[in-house]
Amino acid sequence: MDMTTIDDATRTELEAAAFRRLVAHLRERSDVQNIDLMNLAGFCRNCLSRWYREEAAERGIDIADPAAREIVYGMPYKEWQALHQKGASPAQQAAFAAAAKSGH
Repeated sequence: MDMTTIDDATRTELEAAAFRRLVAHLRERSDVQNIDLMNLAGFCRNCLSRWYREEAAERGIDIADPAAREIVYGMPYKEWQALHQKGASPAQQAAFAAAAKSGH
């Protein structure tokens, strides 16, 4: 079966399942810092929660930023920060600044 034979409803189900797996993976990998994700992939957990909130808004659903972050983090953001977030190293900060400067 190729992608041209998958109907829209099934495609949406597959995409939703992949999203849930990504979120579960990010929850399990709390050792991976958001700045590392930003530096390597150009997005982080906060981006994912913002995209979720923006897509909801496109459909007339108002989700507050803290609620969207809790969907991704699995707990209130402040709680996740206290448990898992470490300060960014000078090297991480430099890589982030360089990526921002180059537009990535």
